[in-house]
Amino acid sequence: MRRFAKSLFGQVVFALALGVILGLAVPDMAAKLKPLGDGFIKLIKMIIPVLVFCVVVHGIAGAGDLKRVGKVGVKALIYFEVLTTLALALGLLVAMVFKPGAGMNIDISTLDASAMSAYVSNADKLTSGGTVEFLMKLIPTTVVNPFATGDILQVLLFAVLFGCALSQLGDHGKPVVRLIDATSQVMFKIMGLIIRLAPLGVLGAVAFTVGQYGISSLKQLGMLVLVFYGSVAVFVFGVLAVVMRMCGFSLFKLLRYLREELAVVFATTSSDSVLPQIIAKLRHLGIRDSTVGLVIPTGYSFNLDAFSIYITLAAVFIAQATNTPISTVDLLSILAVALITSKGAHGVPGSAIVILAATLQAIPAIPAIGLVLVLSVDWFMGIARALGNLVGNCVATVAVGAWNGDIDREQAHAVLNGDRPANLVPPAPEPEADEVMATPGYQGRA
Repeated sequence: MRRFAKSLFGQVVFALALGVILGLAVPDMAAKLKPLGDGFIKLIKMIIPVLVFCVVVHGIAGAGDLKRVGKVGVKALIYFEVLTTLALALGLLVAMVFKPGAGMNIDISTLDASAMSAYVSNADKLTSGGTVEFLMKLIPTTVVNPFATGDILQVLLFAVLFGCALSQLGDHGKPVVRLIDATSQVMFKIMGLIIRLAPLGVLGAVAFTVGQYGISSLKQLGMLVLVFYGSVAVFVFGVLAVVMRMCGFSLFKLLRYLREELAVVFATTSSDSVLPQIIAKLRHLGIRDSTVGLVIPTGYSFNLDAFSIYITLAAVFIAQATNTPISTVDLLSILAVALITSKGAHGVPGSAIVILAATLQAIPAIPAIGLVLVLSVDWFMGIARALGNLVGNCVATVAVGAWNGDIDREQAHAVLNGDRPANLVPPAPEPEADEVMATPGYQGRA
């Protein structure tokens, strides 16, 4: 018991329980603890751009073979599209089978549209330029801008270009590689300091939520929440478990390995809050640096499995709740449009409602005002979205690593079996960076 209490996971669980107690006992005071959760997430987000840049650049420069890096990117995108399509289809299927909105008989004229104005405005900005505008937004205005704004896709684009150029410099690039690797060591050290504050962040996030909304708020639109949680569970323990088994690993062992990160995400409803730790743990799992550096940041925008389930499920729910008839063509349209709009989710304020609004704007048959119905339980659905997305991206990294031969299976099994405890601050690389770049088939640090 003492060992559990001293572990990060035990402290996070204790903070979560304390947050619930405070929210129920002294809701007014508990609601004022919100800055603890917000501050923790801001601290994590502060180091994400630089950390992602260092990991990607060091991984590409150390890989030596740029064609191999390109293959990883192509395979990752193929994987993302296949799994996202399955998730979208699952959302449609469960909505049509369980009909969570049937019988609500909502008159859209009685709904207050003012609550949706900000979200619809953001949705207009998101969809105004279409695919071309989305692709243009991937290109930063300056090199510094993506680091200042925290736009991970823009950081990733610059990091890939930087890493490719650095790998072509040969001996002239070795001092820069050493500097970047040293910088990444500093970032992981900072991460180790910040993660000690996770229990405080969890306490603040949970206390605020329970104090502000109360446990009873879960009863609102309970059927929708229940169906969504069930759908995410089916996808994780069905589809993703099969993917892990095909790769030769156990999903349950992976979840046990990531239990601290999952607990933090559960409390903060943000997968961003554990991105640095996830990168460190997947590298410790024996996956090549360049694969982790490419798949995880890209997946945060292109591989949102639980988010995809939410989009199609919520769209059909709104149609059912407002007694709006939808045809097979409408269902296929929802599937096609959501496949595109879901790619812009990460980094958009109120992303779930914004992306859902953007999807419905392309499907005139479904009244967008129905979004007001979903807004009241969006936070609770956000827990499953964040957890499902995180697990999906971790599985994607393992799958792409296995598919491309970029995973040390002996190391991975040893870590998942608990024989090699994770160290979030990896030791200095052996051999030195200049020797690493010259080593054929460099696999990255374990």
